[in-house]
Amino acid sequence: MKIGIYVGSFDPVHIGHRKIVNHLLEKYLDKVILMPTGAYWDKNDLEDISDRINMLKFYESDRVIVQAEGNELPYTYMVMEYLKEKYPEDELYLIIGADNIINFDKWQEYETLLAGNMIIINRLNIDVKKYLKQLNKQEGFIITDDLENIDISSTQIREYIKTKNWGAMQEIVDKSVFEYIIENKLYMN
Repeated sequence: MKIGIYVGSFDPVHIGHRKIVNHLLEKYLDKVILMPTGAYWDKNDLEDISDRINMLKFYESDRVIVQAEGNELPYTYMVMEYLKEKYPEDELYLIIGADNIINFDKWQEYETLLAGNMIIINRLNIDVKKYLKQLNKQEGFIITDDLENIDISSTQIREYIKTKNWGAMQEIVDKSVFEYIIENKLYMN
């Protein structure tokens, strides 16, 4: 089975994430695991992991799994090793945005990640193949050139919450996520 591993802060999850997952399931993968991270080396002001997991749970199905364990692992290569142990019979694909490939050689143990399979969501007209060639990654990757550009960010959503721009926010998050954010007063401090 081909399983995509979508690692991110999902702070909060938005319709762009959902569109990516749906597209990958339609064209390339059998399942997707959504793996919210406990923290990143460059992000320490995230909402609590339990709230981010709860928001992702609205998307869970027989083909979309929300990973609620191993979230404290600080680096993506550790996440992939953890999930390889959990799904030893499956073909795992790390899902990343094209903007991540530019500085991929700065990631911890990036060579380990390059040895595995990757799906790269092409965006911002980045020449992904050029960067893969520089990284000496010749096989085991899929570049999605067939996904509409999704210009949504979690940062934008948090700004809408601070300014109480509920109408704009409701256009880029699903109703269940919107209601969860309001009910739990997330991102309002």
